[in-house]
Amino acid sequence: MATQHSRAAARAMLSPSVLLLLAWMIIPLSMTLYFSFLRFNLLMPGMEEWAGFDNYRYFLTDPAFWYAMRNTLVLVGGVLVITIVGGTLLGLLLDQDFFGQGIVRVLVIAPFFVMPTVSALVWKNMFMNPVNGLFAHFAQALGLQPFDFLAQAPLLSIIVIVAWQWLPFATLILLTALQSLDSEQLEAAEMDGASPLSRFIYIVVPHLSRAITVVILIQTIFLLSVFAEILVTTNGGPGYASTNLTYLVYVQSLLQFDVGGGSAGGVVAIILANIVAIFLMRMIGKNLES
Repeated sequence: MATQHSRAAARAMLSPSVLLLLAWMIIPLSMTLYFSFLRFNLLMPGMEEWAGFDNYRYFLTDPAFWYAMRNTLVLVGGVLVITIVGGTLLGLLLDQDFFGQGIVRVLVIAPFFVMPTVSALVWKNMFMNPVNGLFAHFAQALGLQPFDFLAQAPLLSIIVIVAWQWLPFATLILLTALQSLDSEQLEAAEMDGASPLSRFIYIVVPHLSRAITVVILIQTIFLLSVFAEILVTTNGGPGYASTNLTYLVYVQSLLQFDVGGGSAGGVVAIILANIVAIFLMRMIGKNLES
């Protein structure tokens, strides 16, 4: 009886937070879904009319959508490759005992606490600027022509910026997994004559598989909505060369004032993000069971 009362009290105390969270999610989602079925332009207030699935048809058949879809996949995949490989290498380095280890760990983690807008501005003006940037000065010192990263390789530049921000997160997760690895297992393999590369491939990598799956799951969910870095650096250009789905929805809604089309794009982006999340959750579930 006491257990039932305690459970009822717990539910009563949690219910306001749960209801607030549901309202916080459901109300904006419902409004977005409603607007996606309207022909609603901000330049013509009061002229809204029912459009059915026309907004979805226009958004999905627009060539810009397929450019944005491809760029989104390339952005997510590129950042994941850089952060997982770089995070593993940094984790292996930080797992060693050396002088100043604590300072190095703080410096490695620091980029994760920089706001995306600030980091994008720093990379744009201090590193990638073709006139005054650090990379341009290095190129000139070597007698080479400075390279305009944001104009000639915009998507690659954004991948580098975003990967720099997420590398500390991957490093922390993978370093934690490395520190839980049984050192006796590595010592036994070394005594049996296994080379460092063999120990890494057959012992370290399988041990890191779960941590890598967690990194992929969490980062993918956030990387699907990258926006600030694109807005600050390239504005989605040149053309649609660096436009992802999130930025395309922004262009449709706030630059072209097409709230109906932008809302339809937002719903499409939410559906795609949930499909990816469900797939990754099943993948991580199977990984944890094995």
